[in-house]
Amino acid sequence: MTNVTGRATTSADADTWTVATAKAHFSAVLARARTHGPQLITRNGQAAAVIVATEEWERKTRRSGSLADFFAASPLRGVPELVLDRRQDRPPEGVV
Repeated sequence: MTNVTGRATTSADADTWTVATAKAHFSAVLARARTHGPQLITRNGQAAAVIVATEEWERKTRRSGSLADFFAASPLRGVPELVLDRRQDRPPEGVV
């Protein structure tokens, strides 16, 4: 269903736009992403993309540490010797 502006609406998610409407009202889509959260863009009735505010994107994609930090915090760190036995019932993947 679309409202008067052509913006797709549903009872569960009022922040859904068709591609055509999002293109025609791009500034409004950006403004709503900053003030109301993620904006879903649909194409042919299917979810195609989501526009989010820069602050939210950075918060969701921020790394909390490096890979070295991850391994340093491992509960297995300091185990004298970790022995992993390979399965004998089939060859390793990629070996013919």
